[in-house]
Amino acid sequence: MQFGVMTVSDITQDPTTGQTPSEAQRIKDTLTIAKHTEEVGLDVFALGEHHNPPFWSSSPTTTLAYIAAQTERLILTTSTTLITTNDPVKIAEDFAMLQHVSGGRADLMLGRGNTGPVYPWFGKDIRQGLPLTIENYDLLHKLWREDVVDWEGKFRTPLQGFTSTPRPLDGVAPFVWHGSIRTPEIAEQAAYYGNGFFANNIFWPKEHYQRLITLYRERFAHYGHGTPQQAIVGLGGQVFMRSNSQDAVREFRPYFDNAPVYGHGPSLEDFSEMTPLTVGSPQQIIDRYASMRETYGDYQRQLFLIDHAGLPTKTVLEQLDILGSEVVPVLRKELQKNRPAEVPDAPTHANMVEKAYAGAAPRQAVPAANRGDNLTAGSPYQDAAKAGSAFGSAATRVGA
Repeated sequence: MQFGVMTVSDITQDPTTGQTPSEAQRIKDTLTIAKHTEEVGLDVFALGEHHNPPFWSSSPTTTLAYIAAQTERLILTTSTTLITTNDPVKIAEDFAMLQHVSGGRADLMLGRGNTGPVYPWFGKDIRQGLPLTIENYDLLHKLWREDVVDWEGKFRTPLQGFTSTPRPLDGVAPFVWHGSIRTPEIAEQAAYYGNGFFANNIFWPKEHYQRLITLYRERFAHYGHGTPQQAIVGLGGQVFMRSNSQDAVREFRPYFDNAPVYGHGPSLEDFSEMTPLTVGSPQQIIDRYASMRETYGDYQRQLFLIDHAGLPTKTVLEQLDILGSEVVPVLRKELQKNRPAEVPDAPTHANMVEKAYAGAAPRQAVPAANRGDNLTAGSPYQDAAKAGSAFGSAATRVGA
């Protein structure tokens, strides 16, 4: 399994001091948190995408590329990338580039977003959220798997003879998670493509996410990708820890009570009972999250939200220290016990390359002379016409 943290990039007033960090300070602090995630032995850092205050992360790939240069093994991903309002062509190019500069330590989570006004800001209609999601990902999927794409849809101009550059690292597209808070159609989409399904697992009772994950597993098998147990599942989570549970509750309560997302709503105790939010000792965190497999089955990725609601950076780094030293090592062991052999490992670039090539040398895309004309001259890559090429429709295009 992979363990990590996710941030929504909020800039929130600390209710205990009345201070709100600047955008510059919050960005700097987030970079520190990301690097410390690797230092304490966690596997994944995930960054959200927003285009409005009080959030700062409008360009996740820029930030993740910087973090990639500051780390050695940390997997970098999003939580989420907006498949509805971003152009699929730009997503394809940006994340293939992130793949290259990170040495394969990159994947992405796609979502529709939770800020309604973002749709008109980017010229989209929120009433078309689901059709946009379906059509845009269909194009993104093709762009990473076909050297030359001819495509026509409803929501963007057609493409003729288009090549997205750079090609995915080693000829293997970044792994895609489809993230959802409440929408069964997203579980269906993830299952159809054989991609991962990531359940937010923060705002709703476990029975809600259990239904979504069960649907995803059943449809994953229906589409012939494997057994339900072989489906790739990720979960969110939310924790706050101190050695003594009473200290954890006392310290976290003002942040919970004033958080923009759920402040002035249910009590901390009620919310903790209804959702996976766990505030207490490291052992309480271990007990709560080790039991997730009983509800959702064996899964591949667990991400924790720990840096929101105005929590000071010093406190967040302390939370990471506890996760890395006391919680995650135990969870790794607990969630590995009696894990069926058929349950796949968490996806990485290395194991996807091995699956695609079975030990053979992976593709290294080498362009031919730039003719600027894929329509009549076939693929612009030298290797595309090789017998048995698995690099898309360009390999068999007439005239290639």
